[in-house]
Amino acid sequence: MGIKLDMVGIVVSDMKKSLDFYRLLGLVIPDGANAEHHVEVAQDGVRLAFDTVEIAKSVYGGWEEATGHRVELAFLCDDADALNERYAKLIQHGYASHREPWDAVWGQRYAIVKDPDGNLISLFA
Repeated sequence: MGIKLDMVGIVVSDMKKSLDFYRLLGLVIPDGANAEHHVEVAQDGVRLAFDTVEIAKSVYGGWEEATGHRVELAFLCDDADALNERYAKLIQHGYASHREPWDAVWGQRYAIVKDPDGNLISLFA
């Protein structure tokens, strides 16, 4: 039996704030999802899911706020200019930068921003 990564889940403290960030990042998420407790977005065969803390508590039997960097979500941009524009747009809308765009030694253009829950979100091209 094979195995395939199908979904990555993110626990969010405020669904609307989180979805607004990911919309600005470029994901297509209906406005009606703002009031939901579980939201899924399909992206080329992998789903990105958002769950409220209440749902996480019901699934896991409790919830402890995470600390530190544990998982990276990295989003591929069309090119370096697109990355720079996306990064600037996020920062202009008040989202926090973790690291400004730079040319990484491995040949990619890279930047890191924080989503509303403090997760590090990488942009690369």
